[in-house]
Amino acid sequence: MEFQTFQGKKVLITGHTGFKGSWLSMILSMAGAKLCGYALEPPTNPNAFTEAKISGLYGEWDIRGDIRDRETLTRIFREFQPEIVLHLAAQPIVRTSYQEPVLTYETNVMGTVNVMECVRNTPSVRSVLNVTTDKVYDNPEENRAFKETDPLDGYDPYSNSKSCSELVTHCYKRSFLDDMGIAVSTARAGNVIGGGDWQKDRIVPDCVRAALSGKEILVRNPNSVRPYQHVLEPLFAYLLIVGAQLRNPSYAGYYNVGPDSGDCLSTGELAALFCAAWGEGQKWRSEQEDGPHEAGFLRLDNTKIREILGFRPHWNAAEAIKRTVEYVRAGDKAACMRMQIREYLGEDHV
Repeated sequence: MEFQTFQGKKVLITGHTGFKGSWLSMILSMAGAKLCGYALEPPTNPNAFTEAKISGLYGEWDIRGDIRDRETLTRIFREFQPEIVLHLAAQPIVRTSYQEPVLTYETNVMGTVNVMECVRNTPSVRSVLNVTTDKVYDNPEENRAFKETDPLDGYDPYSNSKSCSELVTHCYKRSFLDDMGIAVSTARAGNVIGGGDWQKDRIVPDCVRAALSGKEILVRNPNSVRPYQHVLEPLFAYLLIVGAQLRNPSYAGYYNVGPDSGDCLSTGELAALFCAAWGEGQKWRSEQEDGPHEAGFLRLDNTKIREILGFRPHWNAAEAIKRTVEYVRAGDKAACMRMQIREYLGEDHV
């Protein structure tokens, strides 16, 4: 990614108080972007947004608001006049979507409608990315990697709402935004790992909580396979996409953002990597439980983003876990974030 692409650019991020949003904010601040964030309060306590003092990167443009509130969102777009929009705001948890399906659809579908409507009515916008998930695909669990041309039809309310969010984006792109010269893409990312993620019902935060409390890690679905990657992997892919299509709209499209096949691990394998990185005799064990359906196998084919944009994953799953442990044990979380970003890029001057 070329940092100079974002120097002085006005970038609006929805969901900036979340795990991915916090790391993305730090990257863009280091790149010299002018930031506006629109989101609810951080979803957990503790959280990366507070730990790394991300609010200070935004000044007056650290805005609290609900993505379902189109009137307020419209006002923020009108006042800030962004050039680049990164839409991350979502209800992101599969199990929560079973408990609150209406909220999930309102947030993930109508939230996307609201963002696209604001984009359509804001002349300054030139490049837009809607961040979705690897779970958007119709998944017959055939032990193969999904390609961007595979049909969309997520199973559970979260996954299905994200499939709908994709379709909303496709519609706005064809019906309005292409003709307006606004480049629009979606990015379907795999499971992310990194310091500052404290969400419930996610394997690595569960590992961290157990380790910090001196308890054995309980793994719900040890044989489930997921495309695990450090949070910096998809974030730099997102910026690669929005930067490329800003320069040349022909790069706009739909991209899988996942690790290479060797980092599609079972949950049990990931827990074992965590125990090795944490040390101190940390252990895990399987604890099967009845629960709502979750996919047993997910893998993304990342050929398209490799061939078209030249994206290459940097850190494998073992390195991602090591970096997560490094963050958890760091005293200055913001400094740790900046250090990991520099080391990921291999550029001391960033």
